[in-house]
Amino acid sequence: MRSHRARFLSIGIASAVLTAMLAACSSGSSSSSSPPATKSPILIGASLSMSGDFSADGQAFLKGYELWVQDVNAAGGLLGRQVKLVWLPDDSQVTTVTNNYNKLISVDHVNLLFGPFSSTLTAPAEQVAARNGFAFIEGAGGSPAVFSSPANVADHNLFDVSLPIEDTLAPFAQYLASLPASQRPKTAAYPMADDIFGYPPVQVAQGIMSKAGITTVYSHIFPEEVPDYAPAADNVAAKHPDVVVLGSTDVPTVAAFMKAFQQQHFVPKYFACAAGPDQGTAFTSVVGVGNADGMMVPNGWYPGSTNPQSQTMVAEYIAKYGGTASGVNADVAEAYSVGEVAAQAITATNGTVNAKIMSYLHSGVTMSSVQGPVKFDSLGRNGDLTAYMFQWQNGKFVQVLPIGAAGTVKLLAPKPAWTSG
Repeated sequence: MRSHRARFLSIGIASAVLTAMLAACSSGSSSSSSPPATKSPILIGASLSMSGDFSADGQAFLKGYELWVQDVNAAGGLLGRQVKLVWLPDDSQVTTVTNNYNKLISVDHVNLLFGPFSSTLTAPAEQVAARNGFAFIEGAGGSPAVFSSPANVADHNLFDVSLPIEDTLAPFAQYLASLPASQRPKTAAYPMADDIFGYPPVQVAQGIMSKAGITTVYSHIFPEEVPDYAPAADNVAAKHPDVVVLGSTDVPTVAAFMKAFQQQHFVPKYFACAAGPDQGTAFTSVVGVGNADGMMVPNGWYPGSTNPQSQTMVAEYIAKYGGTASGVNADVAEAYSVGEVAAQAITATNGTVNAKIMSYLHSGVTMSSVQGPVKFDSLGRNGDLTAYMFQWQNGKFVQVLPIGAAGTVKLLAPKPAWTSG
């Protein structure tokens, strides 16, 4: 039980002092016949984007974290303690994220830290965690720059439960490279946001496709913060490439390129994005279900996964928030997986001592999550997840690569024409 402090300006009447003492000792009890107060809750701190560039992702992450907390507490908590999520809004700003994690540690006195959304915000947040000896379990900071940061290399405190992003587009690039020459695309464009999440997977894909003889007609990194992506999108459309591989970090970036392409009456045969189309209704509500058809995105999870843990989570999500399975944002699964891994570490170490949790997570143990197996290397990368490609087809989000994998359906190509809906 967290102690209560009382300050007295003068010595009061003895009965008043006694009353105050009894009130402090019986905190949490509703009557004299109630059972003794329960153990103090396990406090978990996180910073999340409710506004700004990452707002759609931040809101989905909050739902994933809250759904996990709900499930854990319904099952009796962890080690006989309830779990409480303490989160602060960060407006998608690096400075705010840094301040939030400092506050969560020094003012809110949380036991554990969960990550924010995006590699851009994870990198500075992890530095705060490292300075304070905290493990940093996260699900959306998979950029190579995050893993190789000086803080993580020195302290090895970062643990990303999701797929490292560098190779996420490789299955798509390898598929195109494997096509017979007569069917293989001839040209490709690679617009990339200036973000440590946006360009690494696109550059890997470009290398694979170039070696296969697919000519690069456009390859450029554009400022992520520009208010208008139309100039970059118009430059791509003017080249009329067969393939567009967009180094996107969010829905607005993808939507802006799609809108510009539509205005230019340009439809690529293949349109793959690093992120955005995986965000369920947060994506289709912006671009339209018809326009979403044929849009592709990599991930390690999708709502139709046969993983029993995932199926349970999706059903609970729909029961709590409504909608359909295809509308469940992949960010929800990433956040939920963070909680699952933390719970397994807390249970295995019989507590919330961060040093013990870090040692356990680096022990080579394989854990389970709604996304699949989780096993960390020395820098906190999860190398056990499989990279898949997903595509919107007739309003459904389906798995299309790798060919032959369980759950894979036929890839839709060429991409259907733009619609007004």
